[in-house]
Amino acid sequence: MEILIKTAQFLLSLSILIILHELGHFTFAKLFKTRVEKFYLFFDPWFSIFKVKKGETEYGLGWLPLGGYVKISGMIDESMDKEQLKLPPQPYEFRSKPSWQRLLIMLGGVLVNFILALVIYSMMLYAWGERYLPNENATYGVMVDSLAMEVGLQNGDKIVSLDGEEIDNFFSIVPDILLNEIQTITVNRDGQILDLQVSESVIPKLIKNPEFVVPRIPFIIAEIPTEDESAAREAGLKEGDKIIAFNGEDVSFYDEVRDKLNENKQSKVLLSINRDNQILEIPVDIPESGKLGVYTEASLDKFFELKKIEYDFFESIPAGINKGFKTVKDYLKQFKLIFKPETKAYESLGGFLKIGSFFPGTWDWHVFWNMTAFLSIILAVMNILPIPALDGGHVMFLLYEMISGRKPGDKFLEYAQLAGMIILLSLLIFANGNDIVQLIKK
Repeated sequence: MEILIKTAQFLLSLSILIILHELGHFTFAKLFKTRVEKFYLFFDPWFSIFKVKKGETEYGLGWLPLGGYVKISGMIDESMDKEQLKLPPQPYEFRSKPSWQRLLIMLGGVLVNFILALVIYSMMLYAWGERYLPNENATYGVMVDSLAMEVGLQNGDKIVSLDGEEIDNFFSIVPDILLNEIQTITVNRDGQILDLQVSESVIPKLIKNPEFVVPRIPFIIAEIPTEDESAAREAGLKEGDKIIAFNGEDVSFYDEVRDKLNENKQSKVLLSINRDNQILEIPVDIPESGKLGVYTEASLDKFFELKKIEYDFFESIPAGINKGFKTVKDYLKQFKLIFKPETKAYESLGGFLKIGSFFPGTWDWHVFWNMTAFLSIILAVMNILPIPALDGGHVMFLLYEMISGRKPGDKFLEYAQLAGMIILLSLLIFANGNDIVQLIKK
């Protein structure tokens, strides 16, 4: 069921984005009286699931969910229809229109995707506001993994600043380190201020492990599954129990309890539990796995005071625009990492499986719209790249024509379109191949 819900959310989001992107091209084409022969959601090689013709345009649903398209008369596109180009240009064809009109037709999809993201972000801020963990409210400091330890961080460190800049949002720490080429992390360790250096060798590992640091939290049992074996259930532990000592040694946090469990595999230990403000001593047999067989409390609002900013309708619009532009800026920084071989960011490039996995296993409209806005920005940025077969490739040739006064020949555009399609197919195979490799590794 979880996979079905993820898939449904992904397909709905993708459908919205494709339809509106193609509607951008369609609208400008119609505005300039250019004939649109087809308007399709998904591709339809050999056959379509559904189609209907209204006026001069055939509207349909393809069976291959890799995108969508509008087929504009007199234009060399992914259909590679060369027959109409052998005939004299007609007034209703794309190739007969002034270059500035053709430019707007090609930019229509990207403009719609970018504006859509700004609208979604604005309406999300209006409906839900903005909620985050202020760095100063992460009162227990950070819980770190082996990569963070490689940098010099320790459990309980309180991160003060990055390259001298104070941090507002705790969860901006990792993106800032990754995208802004942070060199120095300043921490407060038991009252002592330390500067830790971030080497370039950390970046490739950080891309693969974004949970570099997380807020340090106590070990509180949220749920004890009934279907699996559980040392906690057998010992009589209950939901809401907080572990505060291990064989008489005080422990306060998740990482401390986890380490003690690993040290005492296949042993009987005495846990001190705070249950409804009563201290209980409970013996527990730790299995070979070193696991108690529980789910721990992870909701941040149970431990920290989160900050919420609410917006009225008119406040949400500029806030949403700012959020959209910041998202574009951050995505371009991520994109830049792909072209730096030393970061090995290309190894993390994912396809449809990876994108689909970002949607939650339960239907959550807040996450859905947030992901849709982000994917809309990705679609806009990717489509404006100057690669033949993408909107950006057509824009590149149109700008050349407008500047030089010379139009590239149809045969050249045909070969360029074919080369672009080969490039895109190669990228598609590479990205989705990465997904398959990751699945095999799991």
